[in-house]
Amino acid sequence: MTSFPSRRQMLQRAGAGFGSLALADMLARQSAVGSLPASEASIGITPAAGSGHFPARAKRVIFLFMHGGPSQVDTFDYKPELRARDGEPLPFAKPRIQFGKTGNLLASPWRFRQYGESGAWVSDLFPNVAGCVDDITFIKSLHGSNEAHGGAMLKVHTGSDTFVRPSMGAWISYGLGSENDSLPSFITISPTMGHGGVQNFGSAFLPPIHQATRIGSRKGRSVASGATITNLQNEDVPDVIQSKQLDLLRDLDQLKRPGEHTSADAELDARIESFELAFRMQANAPEVLDISRESDSIHRLYGIDGGPTDNYGRQCLLARRLSEAGVRFVQVNQSYWDQHKDLKGKHTELAHQVDKPIAGLLTDLKQRGLLDDTLLMWGGEFGRTPTVQGASKDGRDHNPHGFTYWMAGGGVKGGFSYGQTDDFGFYATHDKVHVHDLHATILHLLGLDHERLTYHYGGRDFRLTDVEGRVVDSIFA
Repeated sequence: MTSFPSRRQMLQRAGAGFGSLALADMLARQSAVGSLPASEASIGITPAAGSGHFPARAKRVIFLFMHGGPSQVDTFDYKPELRARDGEPLPFAKPRIQFGKTGNLLASPWRFRQYGESGAWVSDLFPNVAGCVDDITFIKSLHGSNEAHGGAMLKVHTGSDTFVRPSMGAWISYGLGSENDSLPSFITISPTMGHGGVQNFGSAFLPPIHQATRIGSRKGRSVASGATITNLQNEDVPDVIQSKQLDLLRDLDQLKRPGEHTSADAELDARIESFELAFRMQANAPEVLDISRESDSIHRLYGIDGGPTDNYGRQCLLARRLSEAGVRFVQVNQSYWDQHKDLKGKHTELAHQVDKPIAGLLTDLKQRGLLDDTLLMWGGEFGRTPTVQGASKDGRDHNPHGFTYWMAGGGVKGGFSYGQTDDFGFYATHDKVHVHDLHATILHLLGLDHERLTYHYGGRDFRLTDVEGRVVDSIFA
Protein backbone atom coordinates (compact mmCIF):
# COMPACT_ATOMS: atom_id res chain seq x y z
CA MET A 1 0.00 0.00 0.00
CA THR A 2 1.32 3.39 -1.00
CA SER A 3 2.20 5.67 1.91
CA PHE A 4 1.96 9.39 1.35
CA PRO A 5 4.52 11.59 3.11
CA SER A 6 3.25 13.89 5.81
CA ARG A 7 3.25 17.63 5.26
CA ARG A 8 6.13 18.00 7.71
CA GLN A 9 8.17 15.36 5.86
CA MET A 10 7.36 17.00 2.56
CA LEU A 11 8.56 20.36 3.85
CA GLN A 12 11.78 18.77 5.10
CA ARG A 13 12.44 17.17 1.71
CA ALA A 14 11.33 20.04 -0.50
CA GLY A 15 12.59 22.85 1.69
CA ALA A 16 16.02 22.72 0.12
CA GLY A 17 14.41 23.45 -3.24
CA PHE A 18 13.02 26.81 -2.24
CA GLY A 19 14.46 27.43 1.21
CA SER A 20 16.79 29.94 -0.39
CA LEU A 21 13.89 31.87 -1.85
CA ALA A 22 14.26 34.31 1.01
CA LEU A 23 13.72 34.54 4.62
CA ALA A 24 11.25 31.74 5.32
CA ASP A 25 9.70 32.82 8.60
CA MET A 26 11.14 36.31 8.33
CA LEU A 27 8.64 37.48 5.75
CA ALA A 28 5.18 38.88 6.38
CA ARG A 29 2.23 39.25 4.05
CA GLN A 30 -0.73 39.74 6.31
CA SER A 31 -1.80 39.28 9.90
CA ALA A 32 -1.85 35.62 10.80
CA VAL A 33 -4.47 36.02 13.51
CA GLY A 34 -7.12 34.16 11.59
CA SER A 35 -4.91 31.09 11.12
CA LEU A 36 -3.73 30.77 14.73
CA PRO A 37 -5.23 28.30 17.19
CA ALA A 38 -7.50 29.91 19.75
CA SER A 39 -4.98 29.38 22.54
CA GLU A 40 -2.39 31.50 20.72
CA ALA A 41 -4.49 34.12 18.95
CA SER A 42 -4.80 37.69 20.14
CA ILE A 43 -7.83 38.33 22.29
CA GLY A 44 -8.28 41.99 21.49
CA ILE A 45 -7.24 42.45 17.86
CA THR A 46 -9.86 43.08 15.22
CA PRO A 47 -10.00 39.81 13.23
CA ALA A 48 -10.03 41.31 9.73
CA ALA A 49 -6.43 41.98 8.73
CA GLY A 50 -5.78 45.63 7.95
CA SER A 51 -9.01 46.97 9.45
CA GLY A 52 -7.73 48.05 12.86
CA HIS A 53 -9.94 48.90 15.81
CA PHE A 54 -11.19 52.28 14.55
CA PRO A 55 -10.69 54.60 11.57
CA ALA A 56 -7.00 55.27 11.04
CA ARG A 57 -5.33 58.60 10.40
CA ALA A 58 -2.22 56.90 8.98
CA LYS A 59 -1.84 53.77 6.90
CA ARG A 60 1.91 53.31 7.19
CA VAL A 61 5.02 54.45 9.09
CA ILE A 62 8.52 55.49 8.04
CA PHE A 63 10.81 55.63 11.08
CA LEU A 64 14.06 57.57 10.58
CA PHE A 65 16.10 56.16 13.43
CA MET A 66 19.27 58.01 14.49
CA HIS A 67 21.31 55.40 16.34
CA GLY A 68 23.55 56.71 19.12
CA GLY A 69 21.46 59.57 20.47
CA PRO A 70 21.47 62.96 18.71
CA SER A 71 21.62 65.96 21.01
CA GLN A 72 18.28 67.69 21.45
CA VAL A 73 19.91 70.93 22.66
CA ASP A 74 21.99 71.09 19.48
CA THR A 75 19.21 70.29 17.01
CA PHE A 76 15.57 71.13 17.77
CA ASP A 77 15.28 72.13 21.47
CA TYR A 78 16.54 75.71 21.65
CA LYS A 79 17.81 76.75 25.08
CA PRO A 80 19.03 80.37 25.22
CA GLU A 81 19.68 79.99 28.95
CA LEU A 82 22.20 77.27 28.17
CA ARG A 83 24.20 79.71 26.07
CA ALA A 84 23.84 82.50 28.63
CA ARG A 85 25.22 80.29 31.43
CA ASP A 86 27.86 78.40 29.47
CA GLY A 87 30.53 76.98 31.79
CA GLU A 88 28.50 77.38 34.97
CA PRO A 89 27.44 74.45 37.18
CA LEU A 90 24.03 72.93 36.55
CA PRO A 91 21.78 74.74 39.08
CA PHE A 92 19.93 71.58 40.11
CA ALA A 93 20.76 67.94 40.84
CA LYS A 94 21.87 65.60 38.09
CA PRO A 95 20.21 62.17 37.81
CA ARG A 96 21.04 59.70 40.55
CA ILE A 97 22.11 57.16 37.93
CA GLN A 98 24.25 58.44 35.05
CA PHE A 99 26.05 56.67 32.25
CA GLY A 100 29.19 58.76 32.75
CA LYS A 101 30.47 61.76 34.67
CA THR A 102 29.74 65.24 33.32
CA GLY A 103 30.84 68.71 34.33
CA ASN A 104 29.40 72.17 33.86
CA LEU A 105 26.94 73.49 31.29
CA LEU A 106 28.05 73.45 27.66
CA ALA A 107 26.48 75.91 25.19
CA SER A 108 25.60 74.62 21.74
CA PRO A 109 28.26 75.41 19.14
CA TRP A 110 25.51 75.94 16.56
CA ARG A 111 23.28 78.93 16.05
CA PHE A 112 19.50 78.49 16.24
CA ARG A 113 17.11 80.37 13.95
CA GLN A 114 13.34 80.58 13.58
CA TYR A 115 11.68 79.13 10.48
CA GLY A 116 8.30 79.01 8.79
CA GLU A 117 5.01 80.55 9.80
CA SER A 118 5.22 78.58 13.04
CA GLY A 119 8.51 80.22 13.99
CA ALA A 120 10.02 76.92 15.09
CA TRP A 121 13.62 77.10 16.32
CA VAL A 122 16.07 74.82 14.49
CA SER A 123 19.86 74.79 14.67
CA ASP A 124 22.13 75.28 11.70
CA LEU A 125 22.74 71.51 11.71
CA PHE A 126 19.44 70.98 9.84
CA PRO A 127 18.87 73.85 7.37
CA ASN A 128 16.87 71.69 4.94
CA VAL A 129 14.63 70.07 7.54
CA ALA A 130 14.17 73.60 8.93
CA GLY A 131 12.42 74.53 5.70
CA CYS A 132 9.77 71.87 6.45
CA VAL A 133 8.89 72.86 10.03
CA ASP A 134 5.34 73.89 9.15
CA ASP A 135 4.65 70.22 8.34
CA ILE A 136 6.23 68.94 11.57
CA THR A 137 5.12 68.26 15.14
CA PHE A 138 8.03 68.41 17.59
CA ILE A 139 7.67 66.34 20.77
CA LYS A 140 10.23 67.93 23.09
CA SER A 141 9.43 66.09 26.32
CA LEU A 142 10.12 62.47 25.49
CA HIS A 143 11.73 60.42 28.27
CA GLY A 144 12.76 56.80 28.76
CA SER A 145 14.20 54.63 31.49
CA ASN A 146 17.70 53.52 30.54
CA GLU A 147 21.02 55.38 30.24
CA ALA A 148 22.76 52.67 28.19
CA HIS A 149 22.47 52.25 24.43
CA GLY A 150 21.33 48.62 24.56
CA GLY A 151 18.55 49.13 27.08
CA ALA A 152 17.42 52.41 25.54
CA MET A 153 17.39 50.92 22.03
CA LEU A 154 15.24 48.02 23.20
CA LYS A 155 12.91 50.39 25.06
CA VAL A 156 12.29 52.53 21.98
CA HIS A 157 11.91 49.55 19.67
CA THR A 158 10.11 47.00 21.85
CA GLY A 159 8.77 48.84 24.89
CA SER A 160 10.99 46.85 27.26
CA ASP A 161 14.61 47.43 28.25
CA THR A 162 14.74 44.20 30.26
CA PHE A 163 12.98 41.34 28.46
CA VAL A 164 12.81 40.00 24.91
CA ARG A 165 9.64 41.47 23.42
CA PRO A 166 8.25 41.96 19.89
CA SER A 167 9.38 45.11 18.14
CA MET A 168 7.08 47.99 17.28
CA GLY A 169 7.20 47.12 13.58
CA ALA A 170 6.30 43.51 14.36
CA TRP A 171 3.29 44.60 16.45
CA ILE A 172 2.10 46.84 13.62
CA SER A 173 2.59 44.03 11.11
CA TYR A 174 0.64 41.69 13.39
CA GLY A 175 -2.18 44.19 13.78
CA LEU A 176 -2.52 45.42 10.21
CA GLY A 177 -0.47 43.28 7.86
CA SER A 178 0.80 44.57 4.52
CA GLU A 179 -1.08 46.50 1.85
CA ASN A 180 0.73 44.46 -0.81
CA ASP A 181 0.45 40.66 -1.03
CA SER A 182 3.85 40.50 -2.74
CA LEU A 183 5.92 42.45 -0.22
CA PRO A 184 6.70 42.07 3.50
CA SER A 185 4.83 44.28 5.93
CA PHE A 186 7.98 45.29 7.86
CA ILE A 187 11.36 46.23 6.37
CA THR A 188 14.43 47.69 8.08
CA ILE A 189 17.17 49.35 6.02
CA SER A 190 20.82 49.23 7.17
CA PRO A 191 20.10 48.24 10.80
CA THR A 192 22.85 47.99 13.38
CA MET A 193 23.60 44.55 14.80
CA GLY A 194 24.76 46.03 18.11
CA HIS A 195 22.87 47.27 21.17
CA GLY A 196 20.12 44.66 21.12
CA GLY A 197 20.73 43.56 17.54
CA VAL A 198 17.94 41.61 15.90
CA GLN A 199 15.71 42.04 18.94
CA ASN A 200 15.17 45.64 17.84
CA PHE A 201 13.37 44.41 14.74
CA GLY A 202 12.40 40.89 15.78
CA SER A 203 9.02 39.31 16.45
CA ALA A 204 9.88 37.51 19.74
CA PHE A 205 6.81 35.40 20.61
CA LEU A 206 4.62 36.82 17.84
CA PRO A 207 4.40 34.59 14.75
CA PRO A 208 7.86 34.83 13.13
CA ILE A 209 6.47 36.07 9.83
CA HIS A 210 6.11 39.49 11.52
CA GLN A 211 9.81 40.18 12.09
CA ALA A 212 11.56 42.58 9.74
CA THR A 213 13.11 41.81 6.40
CA ARG A 214 16.57 43.40 6.29
CA ILE A 215 18.10 45.41 3.47
CA GLY A 216 21.78 46.19 3.95
CA SER A 217 23.46 46.61 7.33
CA ARG A 218 25.52 49.17 9.18
CA LYS A 219 28.70 47.09 8.89
CA GLY A 220 28.06 45.63 5.48
CA ARG A 221 27.21 46.73 2.00
CA SER A 222 25.61 50.13 1.90
CA VAL A 223 22.52 50.77 -0.15
CA ALA A 224 24.76 52.83 -2.42
CA SER A 225 26.71 49.69 -3.34
CA GLY A 226 23.62 47.73 -4.29
CA ALA A 227 22.43 46.05 -1.11
CA THR A 228 19.17 44.19 -1.56
CA ILE A 229 17.07 41.54 0.17
CA THR A 230 19.30 38.55 0.88
CA ASN A 231 18.53 35.42 -1.18
CA LEU A 232 15.76 37.20 -3.06
CA GLN A 233 16.48 35.31 -6.27
CA ASN A 234 16.72 31.51 -6.55
CA GLU A 235 19.28 30.78 -9.23
CA ASP A 236 19.01 26.99 -8.89
CA VAL A 237 15.29 26.33 -9.37
CA PRO A 238 13.31 27.82 -12.29
CA ASP A 239 10.13 29.77 -11.50
CA VAL A 240 7.89 27.14 -13.08
CA ILE A 241 9.33 24.40 -10.85
CA GLN A 242 9.02 26.56 -7.75
CA SER A 243 5.39 27.21 -8.60
CA LYS A 244 4.70 23.51 -8.99
CA GLN A 245 6.40 22.78 -5.67
CA LEU A 246 4.13 25.26 -3.93
CA ASP A 247 1.06 23.83 -5.65
CA LEU A 248 2.05 20.37 -4.45
CA LEU A 249 2.45 21.59 -0.88
CA ARG A 250 -1.00 23.15 -0.98
CA ASP A 251 -2.49 19.91 -2.32
CA LEU A 252 -0.76 17.84 0.35
CA ASP A 253 -1.92 20.32 2.95
CA GLN A 254 -5.53 19.60 2.05
CA LEU A 255 -4.98 15.86 1.63
CA LYS A 256 -3.32 15.28 4.98
CA ARG A 257 -5.11 17.89 7.11
CA PRO A 258 -7.03 16.31 10.00
CA GLY A 259 -10.52 17.42 10.92
CA GLU A 260 -9.32 19.69 13.73
CA HIS A 261 -6.93 22.56 13.02
CA THR A 262 -3.93 22.04 15.34
CA SER A 263 -1.05 24.28 16.37
CA ALA A 264 1.26 22.18 14.17
CA ASP A 265 -1.01 22.89 11.22
CA ALA A 266 -0.87 26.61 11.99
CA GLU A 267 2.93 26.50 12.09
CA LEU A 268 3.12 24.78 8.74
CA ASP A 269 0.49 27.08 7.24
CA ALA A 270 2.61 30.07 8.25
CA ARG A 271 5.71 28.48 6.76
CA ILE A 272 3.99 27.68 3.48
CA GLU A 273 2.65 31.22 3.41
CA SER A 274 6.17 32.61 3.81
CA PHE A 275 7.40 30.40 0.93
CA GLU A 276 4.56 31.68 -1.23
CA LEU A 277 5.38 35.30 -0.41
CA ALA A 278 9.06 34.73 -1.13
CA PHE A 279 8.09 33.31 -4.51
CA ARG A 280 5.94 36.32 -5.35
CA MET A 281 8.66 38.70 -4.17
CA GLN A 282 11.05 37.41 -6.81
CA ALA A 283 8.90 39.03 -9.47
CA ASN A 284 7.77 42.15 -7.61
CA ALA A 285 10.49 43.25 -5.18
CA PRO A 286 13.31 43.93 -7.70
CA GLU A 287 11.20 46.56 -9.44
CA VAL A 288 10.40 48.31 -6.16
CA LEU A 289 14.03 48.19 -5.04
CA ASP A 290 15.31 49.67 -8.32
CA ILE A 291 15.65 53.40 -7.61
CA SER A 292 17.23 53.97 -11.04
CA ARG A 293 13.65 54.14 -12.31
CA GLU A 294 13.31 57.53 -10.62
CA SER A 295 13.97 60.78 -12.49
CA ASP A 296 17.13 62.86 -12.19
CA SER A 297 15.15 65.56 -10.40
CA ILE A 298 14.06 63.09 -7.72
CA HIS A 299 17.65 61.92 -7.28
CA ARG A 300 18.73 65.53 -6.82
CA LEU A 301 15.91 66.13 -4.34
CA TYR A 302 17.24 63.31 -2.14
CA GLY A 303 20.89 64.27 -2.55
CA ILE A 304 21.79 61.16 -4.56
CA ASP A 305 24.85 62.62 -6.22
CA GLY A 306 27.84 60.53 -5.14
CA GLY A 307 28.59 62.84 -2.21
CA PRO A 308 28.05 62.61 1.56
CA THR A 309 24.24 62.57 1.19
CA ASP A 310 24.21 59.80 -1.43
CA ASN A 311 23.84 56.70 0.74
CA TYR A 312 21.20 58.03 3.10
CA GLY A 313 19.44 59.62 0.15
CA ARG A 314 19.17 56.21 -1.47
CA GLN A 315 17.79 54.75 1.74
CA CYS A 316 15.16 57.47 2.05
CA LEU A 317 14.12 57.13 -1.59
CA LEU A 318 13.91 53.37 -1.15
CA ALA A 319 11.74 53.91 1.93
CA ARG A 320 9.34 56.05 -0.11
CA ARG A 321 9.16 53.42 -2.86
CA LEU A 322 8.53 50.61 -0.36
CA SER A 323 5.87 52.60 1.48
CA GLU A 324 4.20 53.61 -1.75
CA ALA A 325 4.16 49.95 -2.77
CA GLY A 326 2.36 48.92 0.42
CA VAL A 327 4.98 48.08 3.06
CA ARG A 328 3.36 48.94 6.37
CA PHE A 329 6.46 49.84 8.45
CA VAL A 330 9.82 50.92 7.04
CA GLN A 331 12.72 51.84 9.29
CA VAL A 332 15.69 53.76 7.91
CA ASN A 333 18.73 53.67 10.19
CA GLN A 334 21.76 55.92 10.50
CA SER A 335 24.73 55.67 12.87
CA TYR A 336 26.47 56.84 15.00
CA TRP A 337 25.37 59.89 17.02
CA ASP A 338 27.26 58.98 20.22
CA GLN A 339 29.49 62.02 20.70
CA HIS A 340 31.10 61.80 24.12
CA LYS A 341 33.81 63.83 22.40
CA ASP A 342 34.19 65.62 19.06
CA LEU A 343 30.57 66.74 19.29
CA LYS A 344 30.97 69.59 16.82
CA GLY A 345 32.82 67.57 14.21
CA LYS A 346 30.76 64.37 14.25
CA HIS A 347 27.30 65.94 14.70
CA THR A 348 28.13 68.24 11.77
CA GLU A 349 29.18 65.29 9.61
CA LEU A 350 26.18 63.11 10.50
CA ALA A 351 23.61 65.88 10.15
CA HIS A 352 25.00 66.82 6.74
CA GLN A 353 24.57 63.22 5.58
CA VAL A 354 20.87 63.07 6.48
CA ASP A 355 19.48 66.64 6.38
CA LYS A 356 18.88 66.94 2.65
CA PRO A 357 17.63 63.34 2.18
CA ILE A 358 15.13 63.70 5.05
CA ALA A 359 13.81 67.00 3.73
CA GLY A 360 13.66 65.44 0.27
CA LEU A 361 11.64 62.50 1.59
CA LEU A 362 9.17 64.75 3.39
CA THR A 363 8.81 66.97 0.31
CA ASP A 364 8.41 63.99 -2.02
CA LEU A 365 5.75 62.37 0.16
CA LYS A 366 3.87 65.66 0.28
CA GLN A 367 4.06 66.23 -3.48
CA ARG A 368 2.74 62.74 -4.15
CA GLY A 369 -0.14 63.07 -1.71
CA LEU A 370 1.35 60.31 0.46
CA LEU A 371 2.14 62.44 3.50
CA ASP A 372 -1.51 62.65 4.55
CA ASP A 373 -1.61 58.95 5.42
CA THR A 374 2.09 58.24 5.99
CA LEU A 375 3.51 58.91 9.46
CA LEU A 376 7.12 60.08 9.17
CA MET A 377 9.03 59.93 12.46
CA TRP A 378 12.58 61.00 13.47
CA GLY A 379 14.55 60.30 16.65
CA GLY A 380 17.14 58.21 18.50
CA GLU A 381 17.24 56.00 21.59
CA PHE A 382 17.80 59.03 23.83
CA GLY A 383 19.22 62.55 23.77
CA ARG A 384 22.33 64.04 25.32
CA THR A 385 23.19 66.03 28.41
CA PRO A 386 23.45 69.83 28.38
CA THR A 387 26.51 69.36 30.60
CA VAL A 388 29.97 68.77 29.18
CA GLN A 389 31.81 65.47 29.13
CA GLY A 390 35.53 65.00 28.60
CA ALA A 391 38.62 67.11 29.08
CA SER A 392 38.30 68.56 25.57
CA LYS A 393 34.99 70.15 26.56
CA ASP A 394 33.51 68.95 23.27
CA GLY A 395 31.26 66.08 24.27
CA ARG A 396 27.93 65.21 25.87
CA ASP A 397 26.78 62.11 27.76
CA HIS A 398 23.65 59.99 27.27
CA ASN A 399 20.39 61.56 28.44
CA PRO A 400 17.12 59.57 28.53
CA HIS A 401 15.42 62.09 30.82
CA GLY A 402 14.34 64.63 28.22
CA PHE A 403 14.84 64.52 24.45
CA THR A 404 13.13 65.35 21.16
CA TYR A 405 11.30 63.33 18.52
CA TRP A 406 9.43 64.80 15.59
CA MET A 407 6.61 63.54 13.40
CA ALA A 408 5.09 64.69 10.14
CA GLY A 409 2.00 63.65 8.17
CA GLY A 410 -0.16 60.74 9.21
CA GLY A 411 -2.73 62.83 11.06
CA VAL A 412 -0.45 64.98 13.24
CA LYS A 413 -0.41 68.77 13.34
CA GLY A 414 2.06 70.78 11.29
CA GLY A 415 4.05 73.64 12.75
CA PHE A 416 3.39 72.46 16.28
CA SER A 417 5.49 71.85 19.37
CA TYR A 418 4.39 69.69 22.31
CA GLY A 419 6.01 69.40 25.73
CA GLN A 420 9.03 71.09 27.27
CA THR A 421 12.27 70.36 29.00
CA ASP A 422 13.79 72.56 31.72
CA ASP A 423 15.70 75.75 30.86
CA PHE A 424 18.81 73.75 30.00
CA GLY A 425 17.27 70.70 28.31
CA PHE A 426 18.12 68.05 30.90
CA TYR A 427 14.71 66.84 32.14
CA ALA A 428 11.27 66.68 30.55
CA THR A 429 9.12 68.96 32.71
CA HIS A 430 5.83 69.88 30.97
CA ASP A 431 3.45 67.55 29.11
CA LYS A 432 5.89 64.69 29.54
CA VAL A 433 5.73 61.86 26.97
CA HIS A 434 7.07 58.47 28.03
CA VAL A 435 8.22 55.95 25.41
CA HIS A 436 5.05 53.93 26.20
CA ASP A 437 3.00 57.05 25.40
CA LEU A 438 4.85 57.42 22.09
CA HIS A 439 4.00 53.83 21.16
CA ALA A 440 0.36 54.22 22.20
CA THR A 441 0.10 57.35 20.06
CA ILE A 442 1.66 55.73 16.98
CA LEU A 443 -0.71 52.76 17.23
CA HIS A 444 -3.69 55.08 17.67
CA LEU A 445 -2.79 57.01 14.52
CA LEU A 446 -2.80 53.65 12.70
CA GLY A 447 -6.27 52.82 14.02
CA LEU A 448 -5.05 50.42 16.71
CA ASP A 449 -6.00 50.55 20.39
CA HIS A 450 -2.77 49.84 22.29
CA GLU A 451 -4.75 48.21 25.13
CA ARG A 452 -6.54 45.82 22.75
CA LEU A 453 -3.63 44.93 20.49
CA THR A 454 -2.62 41.91 22.57
CA TYR A 455 -1.09 38.47 22.17
CA HIS A 456 -1.56 35.62 24.62
CA TYR A 457 1.73 33.98 25.51
CA GLY A 458 3.11 32.25 28.59
CA GLY A 459 -0.17 32.50 30.45
CA ARG A 460 -0.78 36.23 30.04
CA ASP A 461 -1.73 38.84 27.45
CA PHE A 462 1.15 40.97 26.21
CA ARG A 463 1.08 44.30 24.39
CA LEU A 464 3.61 46.82 23.06
CA THR A 465 2.90 49.29 25.89
CA ASP A 466 3.00 46.65 28.66
CA VAL A 467 0.65 47.97 31.36
CA GLU A 468 1.18 51.67 30.68
CA GLY A 469 0.81 54.22 27.91
CA ARG A 470 -1.52 57.11 27.10
CA VAL A 471 -2.43 58.50 23.70
CA VAL A 472 -1.08 62.03 23.19
CA ASP A 473 -4.06 63.26 21.21
CA SER A 474 -3.00 66.91 21.57
CA ILE A 475 -0.71 66.45 18.58
CA PHE A 476 -3.50 65.20 16.29
CA ALA A 477 -4.60 67.46 13.45
